[in-house]
Amino acid sequence: MVPITVVESELAAQFHQSGPASVPAYQRVKNLIAEGVRSGHWSQGQQLPSENQLVSALGLSRMTINRALRELTHEGLIVRRAGLGTFVAEPKAASALLEVRNIADDIRRHGHRHRTEVVYLREEPAVAADPELGASRVFHSLIVHFEDDTPIQLEDRYVNPEAAPHYLERDFTRETPHAYLNAVAPLTRGEHVVEAVLATPEERRLLRTDRHEPCLLIRRRTWSSGTLVSVATLLHPGSRHRLEGSFGES
Repeated sequence: MVPITVVESELAAQFHQSGPASVPAYQRVKNLIAEGVRSGHWSQGQQLPSENQLVSALGLSRMTINRALRELTHEGLIVRRAGLGTFVAEPKAASALLEVRNIADDIRRHGHRHRTEVVYLREEPAVAADPELGASRVFHSLIVHFEDDTPIQLEDRYVNPEAAPHYLERDFTRETPHAYLNAVAPLTRGEHVVEAVLATPEERRLLRTDRHEPCLLIRRRTWSSGTLVSVATLLHPGSRHRLEGSFGES
């Protein structure tokens, strides 16, 4: 944490240079922090002054400071971690919009470490699953994917037991469901639906986000030789993820 005696004089001086007095105070706070990040004064992953420090240094209300930090979080410039503080956001992880890729490969391609935590892996009645899976019982997994130590995806997946009969026997801390399923039932067709949503309390707990954080939700169905193999819901914190794709001739 930056000592308050250091930040008070520096931030107060910089704040008065962050825009004319006619600009709303919350926007001037946003300008101040954004310029500090762009200039390299605060680097990626670095902890920023706390909300209390900003209130004290700038002489503004907590409501004003909170609005500025909340909007910067939604814009992806900073990350607020409950109980830890506010940090400059790392570059967002990216996933392909027009193809199905292994999240572990994408993370490693950017020089980071991928790991998973399996919340559960079980067989259950197909009550909540897509009826096109065509089974009375399905395999169901809930897995959190991490980039280094930051959770970036909650994967909720239903699997057709006939297409992948040994799914429950796999160690998904060593391989991803995508990698295993593509090995036993090679992907021949995929379907995406993308939505912006707010996470449930349990999803926020697993992804370590606050209740205001918007999330990117991808509903993905994959087929192999005409058989629907799996239906997955992939939830990403909006501040940590983006979709990217291209089309047309290169």
